[in-house]
Amino acid sequence: MFSKILIANRGEIAVRIIRACKEMGVQTVAVYSEADRDALHVVLADESICIGPAPAARSYLNMSAVISAAVLTGCQAIHPGYGLLSENARFAELCKKCGLAFIGPDAEIIEKMGDKDAARRTMRQAGVPIVPGCDVVRDAEQAKQEAEKIGFPLLIKARAGGGGRGIRRVDLADEVERAFLAASSEAQAAFGDGACYMEKFLFPVKHIEMQLLCDHFGNIVCLGERECSMQRKNQKTLEESPSPSVDEETRKEMMRVSVLAAKTVGYRGLGTIEFLLTQDKKYYFMEMNTRLQVEHPVTEMVTGCDLVKWQIRVAAGVELNFTQEDVHLSGHAIECRINAEDPSEGFRPSCGKITLLHIPGGPMVRFDTALYPDYVIPPFYDSMIGKLIVHAGTRQEAIRKMQAALCEMVIEGVEINRELQLETIASKEFTDGTYTTDFLNRLLKQLY
Repeated sequence: MFSKILIANRGEIAVRIIRACKEMGVQTVAVYSEADRDALHVVLADESICIGPAPAARSYLNMSAVISAAVLTGCQAIHPGYGLLSENARFAELCKKCGLAFIGPDAEIIEKMGDKDAARRTMRQAGVPIVPGCDVVRDAEQAKQEAEKIGFPLLIKARAGGGGRGIRRVDLADEVERAFLAASSEAQAAFGDGACYMEKFLFPVKHIEMQLLCDHFGNIVCLGERECSMQRKNQKTLEESPSPSVDEETRKEMMRVSVLAAKTVGYRGLGTIEFLLTQDKKYYFMEMNTRLQVEHPVTEMVTGCDLVKWQIRVAAGVELNFTQEDVHLSGHAIECRINAEDPSEGFRPSCGKITLLHIPGGPMVRFDTALYPDYVIPPFYDSMIGKLIVHAGTRQEAIRKMQAALCEMVIEGVEINRELQLETIASKEFTDGTYTTDFLNRLLKQLY
């Protein structure tokens, strides 16, 4: 087991990892930008090093600075969290060259599955259902030709990156060229790779993801599914487990296919297979995330498995001490992402000092955050400031518990999306579990 780990991240996920390390008896090193000098993860870590100015490109994304900090402080491993460098194959390879364990899969796997076009082809060859579409297209003219074969509506998608960027929906043939150029340009700017492929746009659909944990001894377990259909502009806002739309037969089949996908690529570590699920229970591979997910706490709640600790153990070469037969989903968990933004003003980000903070409590209520009274939220990073998670015996009880927790939560000094989350979970389509990926956008039109 590692004796010291550097956390190459910030905010709530850095705090989450530090807490797991403390419970494991592992020392931690935090890195921070000048804007995060007073951040909670800096205080909680055993050591901390400033690695650059506020912009992420000059600090948290500065690979040489992060690796130098790890070497300087005698770390054996780097945990990248999610976002930032977590799915950067070059960073994983640099860690290896510098004698540091990257807490995640090998660079080759990150690169292979990060290329969504290559991942589609790999899954297709393995017999995993994929969304009908085409491989990477060279230019707008080829995109027009392939679009006619696929049919409308369709999606033009960047093969690199994630977070909903580099994606355009096309409903008519005369929209293809403009959409292709826009998606390619956005992808080039965001990921340094403008290549795009196309898929049939399936709707209405559910977004279901399967959590995998794979060690270095060939053991693979699937820890069930998460429902991630509550989305705004392809960004998740609320997640739950298990999904109200996945019956036991479908669950077993999707778990089997997910394990097959992991075996096919020789996966090691924590990973997630994302699927689209249609109303007639047909499912299609969408992509694989080779990192810890933002929504991992709902899986922890229903399985009792600490994913961060196991992620660290697997990277250290520890064999899983449980099998698929030991995995049972107990009760129901819901997570609401709490963002510093104003939904009534087009989701304008909100920054400033936290003047009052009250975190909801009670049995099986969890708030993952890096906030504290008088903390100043900087304007340079993602707007998510916390994740409120609840667990109960049934979905109905979990919904009521989440409503109570949201009502109890007080964060003053900045605008937050609490009222929108309350509206969301009070809606009929959420309470009956029929909501699909287009639901939130429809709700927003009604509310704002």
